[in-house]
Amino acid sequence: MQKKTEDFVLPKGTRGARGFGRRAWMGALAAALLTASGVGLAQNAQVQRPQTTTTKAKTKIGFIAPVTYDNKYEFYAGFNYMNFQAGQALAKRMNLAGVELLGTYWMTPKWGLGADYRGEWGTTPVNPTPYIAGRPLVSLNLGMLGAQYRGPKNQYAALNYHAYFGVAHGAFNHDTGVVPPQYLPLIGLYTDRTKPVAALGASVDINHSKNIAIRLSPDLMLEHFGSETRTFFAISGGVIYRFGKR
Repeated sequence: MQKKTEDFVLPKGTRGARGFGRRAWMGALAAALLTASGVGLAQNAQVQRPQTTTTKAKTKIGFIAPVTYDNKYEFYAGFNYMNFQAGQALAKRMNLAGVELLGTYWMTPKWGLGADYRGEWGTTPVNPTPYIAGRPLVSLNLGMLGAQYRGPKNQYAALNYHAYFGVAHGAFNHDTGVVPPQYLPLIGLYTDRTKPVAALGASVDINHSKNIAIRLSPDLMLEHFGSETRTFFAISGGVIYRFGKR
């Protein structure tokens, strides 16, 4: 009669070691997976950070439209200063201040037609009389047409030359209503009149973007309110807006 085979049973110490080994292997596998995931996330973060920085840089710098000067129209608005003499016999000149508005149609990349308006106001010294005290108010309204020529230019600035010709209406008797007409020549002012005027000069346009620039424009002014042509200095500063594609 065969003996009943006994079940194989590991010694107590051997079973504990085997269970510990299985648990250690599973822990090592989990740690490896966590480490690999952490490395992958870190690499993704390192890759994404430069991309974000590059995108911002392109937004701020790379995507700004270049200044091509291919605009068909241009509008300028600014403040204007001009010295003047409100009467040919006056001993001193005066200062006028006001606004300038200029519209330009560019026929070619170099040549444009301009329509210019300037409004000027100021007070003038006069010859001493018992009829008026202080400095009376004088105003000029100028309307001119002419040409612009675009000179050297780059992304940052452009130099333009211009010549405008037209008429100016001078109102010299705003504050002389109390003066008898026969005594007006004693004050030294012109009477109200409209006479020829011209502006010859240049402008520097400092670009802010493709469509917007800051302009500084000095002029040599010629007027004929009296019996001879006289020259004066004027300067204006303001903003240009370019639009339309030629």
